[in-house]
Amino acid sequence: MDHSGGTSANIQASLAGRYATALFELARDSKAIDAVENSMSAVAQAVGESTDLKALTTNPVLTRADAKKAIAAVAKAMKLDPLSAKTLGVLADNRRLGETVAVARAYTALAAAHRGEVTAEVTSAHVLSAAQTKSLSAKLKARVGSDVAIQTKVDPTLLGGLTVRIGSQMIDNSIKTRLNTLAAAMKG
Repeated sequence: MDHSGGTSANIQASLAGRYATALFELARDSKAIDAVENSMSAVAQAVGESTDLKALTTNPVLTRADAKKAIAAVAKAMKLDPLSAKTLGVLADNRRLGETVAVARAYTALAAAHRGEVTAEVTSAHVLSAAQTKSLSAKLKARVGSDVAIQTKVDPTLLGGLTVRIGSQMIDNSIKTRLNTLAAAMKG
């Protein structure tokens, strides 16, 4: 069962996906898929945890040159691989640093598809514990029939439960979605 075709097509449709695809092709040619994945995951995590880094990626008044200089310093401090550092520089050049986390996510999905893994995007109201993630991974593996890499996102507007997207397939058991569906049915 080859999921990679669908995954790649979905990913290339978005702006972040186009950057991620270009980065992935360079990484594949340079035999640096894992190094780039580690770097991009580290950057995405850092953007989530560091208010300074988040501000750098979202600051609209920062000049291109300053943004490029700042992100180069971050790349150096984090010891990112050259391809990831260069990609961040291009994002800065194009005033797209706000896409950094989306590029990292898309890249991870491409790398997983390349390894034959299926990636599930899981959105929950609260951060999942390691045990919950492991249990979910096992359930998804049983359903899909292959290893499932899980990417988690937190969305506090979900009232409970979680949504899981594998490729274009949505598996949803969030209360918010059920309420919306119910409301739509009642309007009927």
